[in-house]
Amino acid sequence: MNESKLDRTVIFILRILVGWTFLYAGAWQIRENFDTAGFLNHVVTFHDFFAVFATPTVLPVTDFLVKWGHLLIGLSLISGLLVRVSGPFGVLLMITYYFAHMQFPFIENHLSFLVDYHLVYATVIVYLIAHRAGHVYGLDGLVEHMRLVDNHPALRPLVG
Repeated sequence: MNESKLDRTVIFILRILVGWTFLYAGAWQIRENFDTAGFLNHVVTFHDFFAVFATPTVLPVTDFLVKWGHLLIGLSLISGLLVRVSGPFGVLLMITYYFAHMQFPFIENHLSFLVDYHLVYATVIVYLIAHRAGHVYGLDGLVEHMRLVDNHPALRPLVG
């Protein structure tokens, strides 16, 4: 894809901004030992679905995945490494939060009618995946040309 210098700069800035959002959230959740049960128990629209993730047997897994998922998605986006791998997980997380914050037709509060920032973040991440953001001042472009990837073509889609 032919991109101008402005296109590449915007892609880089979006990757860093969204990456920082995830990285900070994960670092804070790990540092503060954030418990997702409180959040999940206050879901309104799809309460029965989200309550499953707050049960005592599933909650430790949910906590682990949320905390470390945020952190790893953030590291991936900021470094530009494995953006094609982390991006879909970021989209899934944002869509999940969108529905978790929903009190139909409002999302989180009366100022967000049907649309909120979770959908915006998800859309930005899709844009970053589609435009190979890891190749724009990121590590995916470097790793793609490493001997390991040349010797194991199955790795190419992860960084390509």
